[in-house]
Amino acid sequence: MFFVDDILLIDKTREEVEENNLNYGEMRMLRGMSRFTRRDRMKYEFIHVKVRVALVAYKIRESCIRWFGHIKRQPSDDPIRRVDVLNLAYVKKDKAMLAHPARLLASQYHIYFPPAYTASAKQQVAGIALVPPMATLRCRNESAVEGAQAVSLTEWQRWGTSSPVPAMVKQVIDDLRALTRDADTRMCFGGLGGKLQGNFRIQEDIRHREVYQSLTESEEKLQFFAARQIACRLLGSRGYLCQKCWIAMEDCMCSMLVPCTPCMKIRFWVYMHPKDFLRQNNTGKLLWQLFGVQAASLCLFGIHEHEEIMWDAFRAAGRRLVWFLYPNQNTSPKSVKDIFFNSSLTDPEGEKMDQKQLNFVLIDGTWSNSAAMYRRLKERWAATWGEKDPPCISLSSTGASVMHKLRPQPAWDRTCTAAAAAGLLSELHHHPVLHSHGLDKQAENVENALDVLLKSLTARRLRMGRSINRRERHNNCI
Repeated sequence: MFFVDDILLIDKTREEVEENNLNYGEMRMLRGMSRFTRRDRMKYEFIHVKVRVALVAYKIRESCIRWFGHIKRQPSDDPIRRVDVLNLAYVKKDKAMLAHPARLLASQYHIYFPPAYTASAKQQVAGIALVPPMATLRCRNESAVEGAQAVSLTEWQRWGTSSPVPAMVKQVIDDLRALTRDADTRMCFGGLGGKLQGNFRIQEDIRHREVYQSLTESEEKLQFFAARQIACRLLGSRGYLCQKCWIAMEDCMCSMLVPCTPCMKIRFWVYMHPKDFLRQNNTGKLLWQLFGVQAASLCLFGIHEHEEIMWDAFRAAGRRLVWFLYPNQNTSPKSVKDIFFNSSLTDPEGEKMDQKQLNFVLIDGTWSNSAAMYRRLKERWAATWGEKDPPCISLSSTGASVMHKLRPQPAWDRTCTAAAAAGLLSELHHHPVLHSHGLDKQAENVENALDVLLKSLTARRLRMGRSINRRERHNNCI
């Protein structure tokens, strides 16, 4: 067992050894410069005066203090200042750090303090660390939100939906606003997806983990996860993304898109994962930009209000008029031709199906997320109509979409959402009942919109100095 005095003595001895090693290396260099040798038995002070240089230990100390002052002048949201909010009770510290507050501070900031520090200098540096950071500071190169306001109905619907503001999303935003008031700081967003940055991110992460662990039902956890993803992306995109095309305002492509008249017998449901919401390279957004929100409706995965609106529409239409565009591997795949050409167009009640509206669900998300989204649709379908598998269709001819130049598709039967919608419209055009509705022109408009999106994203990448070549790991699948 060591007492504090023993620890100080051991640490002081170690510092003296380190300082002697530093001085030995310094004097070897200075003797070579002054053409002296150890046989001349010249004192160190004389050689320093002749060469006219300062002690290396003093220069190291000066540099460390200058760098430490630079760190203290950084905003509290800067990544290097994250240690200010750490709970030191969970930080592993050795005995030397416990004995010297300056060394503990140096270990947090990854700063090297030379052994030439005097006791007064260590106390001075340790005292600087006790100064609290400023409460309100500006964020650099990030999208800062001062006192984030609540999301209004008009703002929510401008992002491409016709539903009211989800209650869970509104609650998450109110909690974020309350946390900014309690922490006396601001929300800062940056990086991909408009993620939270700085010290507020750490505090919010602790808060949302506590809320998530307090939930017992898996459905509640899913709804909270989806609402938090959407709320953060929504607040982080304010004043940065265009509310129509979801692209940075300086690269907005809305003026290059040509809306077209939709076919009233077809309605698309874009079932989107929260992580794809407000993504700049998302293609599902093109459908409601071209056809409107009534012909192409957005349904967010895990948002109760959105899913209830979609399933209410399905129950009103009937199960024979709902189709899921998804390559189901459990059953034999059905094509558009098999469903509409070889089946009867009359429902059990005798009403013609061609007089009703056909509902097509497009699952919009990464292929790992799409599997979970399809399972959720499958469970809801079984609970609603008692059938094990929902009616899934696959396109008869698929290929690499134009977006493959920026992001790879893993297989031939997997493509982006807008390209899948264009292929579906092209195949529906061959049906005699739908041939006169100009679905081929609508498919062509979707493909043209994909070209516009690709050009806009390519120009943005070039302007930012990023590569426009896709990764080569999926070449063997295309």
